[in-house]
Amino acid sequence: MSSTYHKRAQHETLIHRYEKNPILTAQDWPYAINTVFNAAATLLHDGTTLILCRVEDRRGISHLCAARSRNGIDGWEIDHEPTFFSDPENWPEEIWGIEDPRITYLPELDTYAVVYTSYSRGGPGVSLALTKDFKTFERYGSIMPPEDKDAALLPHRIGGCWALFHRPVTSIGAHIWISYSPDLRHWGSHKMILEARRGAWWDANKIGLSPPPVLTPEGWLVMYHGVRQTASGSLYRLGLALFDEHTPEQCLLRGNEWFFGPEEDYELSGDVGSVVFPCGYTIAPDGDTLRLYYGAADTCIAFATASIREMLAWLHAYGHPLEKTDYPVL
Repeated sequence: MSSTYHKRAQHETLIHRYEKNPILTAQDWPYAINTVFNAAATLLHDGTTLILCRVEDRRGISHLCAARSRNGIDGWEIDHEPTFFSDPENWPEEIWGIEDPRITYLPELDTYAVVYTSYSRGGPGVSLALTKDFKTFERYGSIMPPEDKDAALLPHRIGGCWALFHRPVTSIGAHIWISYSPDLRHWGSHKMILEARRGAWWDANKIGLSPPPVLTPEGWLVMYHGVRQTASGSLYRLGLALFDEHTPEQCLLRGNEWFFGPEEDYELSGDVGSVVFPCGYTIAPDGDTLRLYYGAADTCIAFATASIREMLAWLHAYGHPLEKTDYPVL
């Protein structure tokens, strides 16, 4: 028995990689770039899959570029110039680029919300823009100051307010928080909802939201990344947690183990090796299959599928209720 087979036989497989990964690389781009990775995703009204990719140019500055596909896997039509680029003259928080978008369709407003990282002199922060067609955008600007990132909106209001999952870095560490807003501009009721563990855990010291939460019959299914510091650098892997649908600051279950980590060559080697980092998904017509788009080694975009039912079953089998309930409210 090979060591590779022995290693993979020891855990349940929830993520199924596309055999022809990666699906998009810098070589596919219609203009010169360094790398493409960390793509948000959504289904447009005509059924087309749109992914909004983080594109790093050869200066090291990132912008966002859209790619569209009828089947969400191949035949990508890529915008011939940046779709959404930094505008530091009007938005100084974007002076060093914009990164890692997440898309949420807001039915109440009939528009798509793009939450992204804006890289300012003070560090990464959270910014928001709205669009109906991914051609023109209404910028709301910074909604969470540095240092903050890994943010996404829930698709509908909770108790009359919009809800934002995000990952600020504070004096108590890098944990996942939720904040609320009546108008998408003014934010408050900040509360930590998932804490990075300590010690030798795979998700010790720094965690963050990956794609936007998935609404299921049992609540909000959250895929989050944990960053473990090793002798050879940072190692990014994914875990699962479940939050109450109506009170999303309440964590119902959290898995102890990671369920997806870098294994393939295109995930292990690149500009930043040993990274799998999904920012987007779509849901197939069966209502169960997640079609996941993830950045691999900060160099390319890969595709995988997973079952929502299987992920929930895994959480029930290997998860536990969150024990710590005295998270601070600011």
